[in-house]
Amino acid sequence: MTSAPASLSIDIVSDIVCPWCYVGKRRLEAALARRASDDAQPVQVRWLAFQLNPDIPAGGVDRRSYLEQKFGGPERAKQIYARIKAAGDEVGIPFDFERIARQPNTVNAHRLIAWAQDLDLKASDALIERLFRAYFVDGTDIGDIDKLAGVAGDAGFDATAARAWLASDAGRTAIEAEEQHSRALGVNGVPFFVFNQRLAVSGAQPPEVLLEAIEQAETTVS
Repeated sequence: MTSAPASLSIDIVSDIVCPWCYVGKRRLEAALARRASDDAQPVQVRWLAFQLNPDIPAGGVDRRSYLEQKFGGPERAKQIYARIKAAGDEVGIPFDFERIARQPNTVNAHRLIAWAQDLDLKASDALIERLFRAYFVDGTDIGDIDKLAGVAGDAGFDATAARAWLASDAGRTAIEAEEQHSRALGVNGVPFFVFNQRLAVSGAQPPEVLLEAIEQAETTVS
């Protein structure tokens, strides 16, 4: 009797307001598509919380003010984001940075992701995709719990249950501990991929780099 192949675990440390994390998601999907075969190990992808701007207040801040402080103004930010927009075009992401009015605190977005992953890890991918799109394409304020609950509903989850979770303080401590653990391991930028808890890749690397890492991680499974 042939035993079922072990699953390939992929942990992705990320933040929803990180455009390279969205690009990295697309590039990972491309890498996994190239690897697809009848005997390939099933994949379990889990997204781990990381806040690029943990000091932003719960209600967020004006995006223009944020860009002024971080980049010296929207024009300078536009120059910097041009490279990201080009990378997005290559992987089918129509970034629209100018639609973003609020720079949010992302702790509630991370809590929502954790909630969805605990309910259905595979189905949570649709939620994560919609969160990225809501922020980077539609300009949605993903710091607002009503908007977050709406995104959850659009992704096939119970919007009422999602809002109740977000309105409570549930999961906050776990998110903080998760991020502290990543930082303690030396993660200081995202996306950060960990394959089978053995091999790490930092940054939104090209699909071929991610595929090579996947293959190495799979061959080192004991």
